[in-house]
Amino acid sequence: MHLFPAIWRYAFALWLAGAALSSAADEGSKPVIDNSHPAIALIIDDMGNQHRQGLRVIDLPGSIACAFLPYGPFTDTLARQAHTRHKEVMLHLPMQAVEHTQGTHQEGMLTLDMTREQFLAEFRRAIGAVPYVSGLNNHMGSLLTRHPGSMAWLMQAIGGRGDLFFVDSRTTRATVAEQLATEHGIPNMARKVFLDNVAETTAVRAQFRQLLAAARRDGTALGIGHPYPATLRVLAEELARLDEQGIQLLSVASLINMQAQRRLTWQASLSR
Repeated sequence: MHLFPAIWRYAFALWLAGAALSSAADEGSKPVIDNSHPAIALIIDDMGNQHRQGLRVIDLPGSIACAFLPYGPFTDTLARQAHTRHKEVMLHLPMQAVEHTQGTHQEGMLTLDMTREQFLAEFRRAIGAVPYVSGLNNHMGSLLTRHPGSMAWLMQAIGGRGDLFFVDSRTTRATVAEQLATEHGIPNMARKVFLDNVAETTAVRAQFRQLLAAARRDGTALGIGHPYPATLRVLAEELARLDEQGIQLLSVASLINMQAQRRLTWQASLSR
């Protein structure tokens, strides 16, 4: 990541703190972040297409973030229920993939051939389709997230809102989305672990433990999963054990804040 001058880093940290507090205010309590303990955040993608599985996600304990496809048949209803249950609501924004064909086009997908006006209009329509949205991440996007021009348009649109964070799902190693978010002053983070590329209980559990190991090593780690039966089963079991393992489960906004605070502390130590 590029580093900001000191004044911008300070402003960035203040914005992040405000985002975390705002998220917690929705939950009815001030966030308790212990910087001496590792922390994770979890996003469940592809919400809005299945009602029953969506309710199971909302029933999971703790600050699980629910990332909704903008035009799913149950997006509006489930997003409102998620907010009522103190879950973080995100937009899961469709973006063009490398292997994109006409048959895989999804409603609301941002594509490389859009003009800036088309791109921004589609973004505004998508963000308006998800009530109580606090941030977004990319759905697919292995093509679009590697293009600086498209990502600059996106970050300008996010910055124009002034109240959103961005998570780079990292569907390609060539992504520039996280870098462009940082350059535009957007609170952001990147996915560390996909929980369920193999949607089987043993595999999901192994991935979850990789996420915890990454949090212990780096201080923070963000995992992304999907409303698969195996994923929900593992999370229902493993989340109950986090306290005894000394791991915090935070909202995404709070985890971004914690990561930014750690980075600022590290930079300050180097300047002494």
